[in-house]
Amino acid sequence: MVPQIPPTGITKDMMSTPTTHTYAVTGMTCSHCVASLCEKVEELVGVQSVEVDLDSGRLSVGGEDVDDGAVRAAVAEAGYEVIS
Repeated sequence: MVPQIPPTGITKDMMSTPTTHTYAVTGMTCSHCVASLCEKVEELVGVQSVEVDLDSGRLSVGGEDVDDGAVRAAVAEAGYEVIS
């Protein structure tokens, strides 16, 4: 007899796909700025990756169900501004 595995209760519709959102951020001038911003954004629920390009001012945030407003608030809390 093969043991039966109980269902997990998770359906395909309930699983989300990771996405990446990119923001233009002003006010960063050095590697400390980059580290500070990364630290704040990495604390957010659902965030799986954070990349910051100091030269272009681009912040890329990857993850599942990451709240756009929370990312913008984290950027502001770190002392920078999202411009797009």
